[in-house]
Amino acid sequence: MATITPPQPPAPPWIPATVAELLEHLGVPPGRVRLHPPIGTATERDATESKHLHGALCELVDGTLVEKAMGYYESSLAMILGGFWHMYLRENPIGFVVGESGSVRTGPGRIRMPDAGFYLWEQFPGKILPPGGSLGIAPDLAVEILSPSNTASEMELKRREYFASGTRLYWEVFPDLRQVHVYQNPEEFGLVREDGILTGDPVLPGFRLSVGEWFGCAGNRPVA
Repeated sequence: MATITPPQPPAPPWIPATVAELLEHLGVPPGRVRLHPPIGTATERDATESKHLHGALCELVDGTLVEKAMGYYESSLAMILGGFWHMYLRENPIGFVVGESGSVRTGPGRIRMPDAGFYLWEQFPGKILPPGGSLGIAPDLAVEILSPSNTASEMELKRREYFASGTRLYWEVFPDLRQVHVYQNPEEFGLVREDGILTGDPVLPGFRLSVGEWFGCAGNRPVA
């Protein structure tokens, strides 16, 4: 006779024992950790409506809200990139673009907001998009434009989450160096400098973008 296993209650939220343990887990400086809602109790709704509810765009990491690190210059670069993608889409209507508040579920208890994301329509049969504030599918191409408060451990964590949830191409942009790290897996990258060309393969066939032209559209900003 078959044994019926009763449904199990959800696992309790992860609660750190110390502040040091929390910061190591999140990989961010303390100034970006939100204490409301209390650590371990934040929800997906808190993240997707964080600008309205908490006054700042926030990602969700295991029940804790983490402020998204982004200034005006990084936002400008993301908007300009979206414009180049839209020009590409005029001739190649294969997908759609989301901006810095386009949240994506990268795993249980994880909501990320890439600075720019490109989705192929093939992930959405009939071009039917799901309801709700977050997409449960990672962008085919995700872009993160680093701000001064981003850390190496934070970015490594994000890369791994994106690729684990379906991202095929990932650009990590360094504004002060005017260069881009191009990943097709979370470990290895190709370096594209200001005099180089970004290509969209395998996600955006034929797409090419001069890094110098991209940054030139955003203006010049002296390195602090």
